Amino acid sequence: MIIGEPIRIIRLMGDAGEGLVDAESRLAERMDEREEEKKKSRQAAKGGDPERARQLESCRLARTEMQRQLELTTHQVRKQQLGQAIAELDRRITQLSRP
Repeated sequence: MIIGEPIRIIRLMGDAGEGLVDAESRLAERMDEREEEKKKSRQAAKGGDPERARQLESCRLARTEMQRQLELTTHQVRKQQLGQAIAELDRRITQLSRP
């Protein structure tokens, strides 16, 4: 029967589409859960002082960038400068991490 064939195909595609929608909704829920976990961990790390947490995150990002530059540079004087900057950032990170 020609009329029955398209209906069967549409029904199969509908079931597959529902599976994709379910997978997308589960993924969106998981992403929301992860975002909430990140927010909670940031708040716990802050210890109630958002400025301190901002400074700490800024130092961590700067250290990551300095480390990247240190790995790429070939000039000895620049390597020394970067090493000193990283040491200073480590000192600040340690200081800011204390309660």
